[in-house]
Amino acid sequence: MVERGRPRAFDRNEALHRAMRLFWTRGYDGTSVSDLAEAMGINKPSLYAAFQCKEKLFYDAVALYEREEGGKFLEALQAGPTAREAVGEALRVNARLFADPQKPGGCMIVVSALATDPDHDAVRCFLSGNRSEAEAAYRKRIERGVAEGDVPAQADAARAAAFYAAIQAGMSVHARDGAGERSLLEIVDGAMAAWDHVVMPGIVDNGRPDETGRS
Repeated sequence: MVERGRPRAFDRNEALHRAMRLFWTRGYDGTSVSDLAEAMGINKPSLYAAFQCKEKLFYDAVALYEREEGGKFLEALQAGPTAREAVGEALRVNARLFADPQKPGGCMIVVSALATDPDHDAVRCFLSGNRSEAEAAYRKRIERGVAEGDVPAQADAARAAAFYAAIQAGMSVHARDGAGERSLLEIVDGAMAAWDHVVMPGIVDNGRPDETGRS
């Protein structure tokens, strides 16, 4: 017979996966501790004993999301033979993830940030830092392309990284609004068609300065 007051045994990894999915669906502010305890199949004392507090649980859930979902994006960036191919494939990987009908729509980090109360400054800063990591990953891959010779030496890696990170975040919101995989992949195609202009601002296909007069 189970002793009265003894914490209910549970699978911590399974509970964390359930918490991740709930945060991914509702965002940080839209998820209460009671919601989490119910979804995780544990009581509040067990939740606090295992994860300390809602904020710490959220950070753990984001770390799990980055390992399981974000890792695919980073693998694509590293595997592409050229920077252009790598960036394109990374965006396609995310397009498929964001529109996966078996998972909550969009990127957990982006959608959580959209509905975070200004009073939760620590959480907002945490999410901002995580989004910055995606932009930094794009920049490093483009800089690698410069070093390996498949991207022009004059390329503006920071500018291009900001553009493609913004495309990625926009796809997340679009998916949250119900856009399917095909729609997101078309966005990727458009973004990659602009590669030369994004990486080399002021240069058009014929090599002449653009209408701003830059060269």
